Amino acid sequence: MAEEDLELLITVVVGADDEQQARDACAGLVRRVDGRVLQVGDCSDEEPGCWSVTIGATSGEQVTHGVAGALARSVRAFVRLLGDDFPMPRVACEPPTAWTVLDDPDVLDPVVPGGERLLVESWAGGDPDRRPSEEVRPEPAEVETPSPTGVRLLLRVDVATERRAGAEWQARAVASRVANSSSITHVVPHGHLLSVHIDLGSSVDSPTTALHTAVESMGQSGWSDLELVGDSAVIRWSATPEPVTGIVGLEMTAVVTSTSVWKEPE
Repeated sequence: MAEEDLELLITVVVGADDEQQARDACAGLVRRVDGRVLQVGDCSDEEPGCWSVTIGATSGEQVTHGVAGALARSVRAFVRLLGDDFPMPRVACEPPTAWTVLDDPDVLDPVVPGGERLLVESWAGGDPDRRPSEEVRPEPAEVETPSPTGVRLLLRVDVATERRAGAEWQARAVASRVANSSSITHVVPHGHLLSVHIDLGSSVDSPTTALHTAVESMGQSGWSDLELVGDSAVIRWSATPEPVTGIVGLEMTAVVTSTSVWKEPE
């Protein structure tokens, strides 16, 4: 059975005057985990002077058998890497992800000056013991769809949480796996969940190809079959069983916004 690397996504909420100051505050953490900054977002509409910095890194843990244990270990290993002053928090795990939140500014400040909260997630492509033998589904026959400039990718992330900020952290982390830049358009209650709607930007591909590419970027199994709705396409993922907290479901849509006929790029 092949070993599989786990990917860490660290989202830091930091007090800063601008993007550069937020990046500078997280520079030491980026070096410590040998990571890279994936996204910087201004969240001052919720808290004045607040910025979120999402960092990606490869965990030293690998999946060889059950994925749940490896996910939890990778989160705990990250916390230990921060130093002895960090108490070991509770780690929530719902494959293909595990996560925890550190929210003591006094403890965070030596690692990230001005840091207020930190969400760390570990992601895997799914339990190797439970993967189907064939993960690549044949694409539905291509239909005439509008021009590449008129195909837009939208993401909905359903999160079990009472706090909007917590829902947005996790949604931004998911979006960063698909797009270098994205924007949250709105957050609305969806039953007992908060649904975070994100604009991932435009694609030069057809709706079906754009969604398949996005799913591959996510790196997790368990997605539904692609559904064509008029000129658009939709694909979904849901956690089973549903976790008490954390990401419950994802829905990605490739929306057609033009009336011209899509053609293969030359």
